[in-house]
Amino acid sequence: MSSTTLTLHDSHCLSVWFEKSTHMQNKTDIDKHLLQRVREDMLDNLDEEYELEMDDNLDSHDQPSQEDRQERLQYFKNLLRLQGELVKLQDWVVATKHRVVILFEGRDAAGKGGVIKRITQRLNPRICRVAALPAPNDRERTQWYFQRYVAHLPAAGEIVLFDRSWYNRAGVERVMGFCSDEEYEEFFRSVPEFEKMLSRSGIQLVKYWFSITDDEQHARFLGRIHDPLKQWKLSPMDLESRKRWEAYTRAKEAMIERTHIPEAPWWVVQAVDKKKARLNCIDHLLSLMPYSEIEHPAIDLPARVRNPDYIRHPVPADMYVPEVY
Repeated sequence: MSSTTLTLHDSHCLSVWFEKSTHMQNKTDIDKHLLQRVREDMLDNLDEEYELEMDDNLDSHDQPSQEDRQERLQYFKNLLRLQGELVKLQDWVVATKHRVVILFEGRDAAGKGGVIKRITQRLNPRICRVAALPAPNDRERTQWYFQRYVAHLPAAGEIVLFDRSWYNRAGVERVMGFCSDEEYEEFFRSVPEFEKMLSRSGIQLVKYWFSITDDEQHARFLGRIHDPLKQWKLSPMDLESRKRWEAYTRAKEAMIERTHIPEAPWWVVQAVDKKKARLNCIDHLLSLMPYSEIEHPAIDLPARVRNPDYIRHPVPADMYVPEVY
């Protein structure tokens, strides 16, 4: 395990977070061994976040400086706090039957997926789900342009995160020539009305554009090229987009200018620093909702019913997965 992880595990803030998160009424009545197991389980859940960070090129062989460790510690501390607020938001959305749609747009390698992972990581996937649609098939190309997106809109008490959205037409389709000039202009005539309809129906629509520099995208693409675990993220379309940086810039500027409406304004996330982008985006998202903490009844774990005639049958040894680790 990396030195970063060990530092975080030993930190005081983790202990404070644990105390605030357990919500146990009578800790003195709980077996100390059981309480320790609960704590270990919570630490194990936190390791999911460390694994994601390792995927973001945190080299386990590096020996980070004290300043780096403090910055990472502060990042995790803030992230865990914000994820706790997201859980409260989720409860509020369910209780009030609110409907939320969040669009994540930006250039390739802008960090949209990383933010989406951190938002959904602690939430119920039945309540907060991600829609990442592939390129339209032959049948979908003959449908009303918005039709395949409408199928993924939320019902009452749901949050849907679109990892790219109907704005594909204003971006990649325009730049790569996948739509005609007439289809492009019709999109801009239709999308404000479409989003106003969503707003009138009670859906809260939030639109984020993740902004990175030319140099930063170049560096992230190189990272993907040289990292075998990330090469799958690079597609021929991504490589083509590098050559058409200026065309994407013009398309983005036109898109924001023509679709920035009061009912669904655009919000730009400065995303050169991935960690700051995640924290700032989540914090801003929370600020857009008038959520409050929902009180839940206390939960008592019932005792297991033990029947004297119950016999557990042994599992054949050859059915077990080999314990290699």
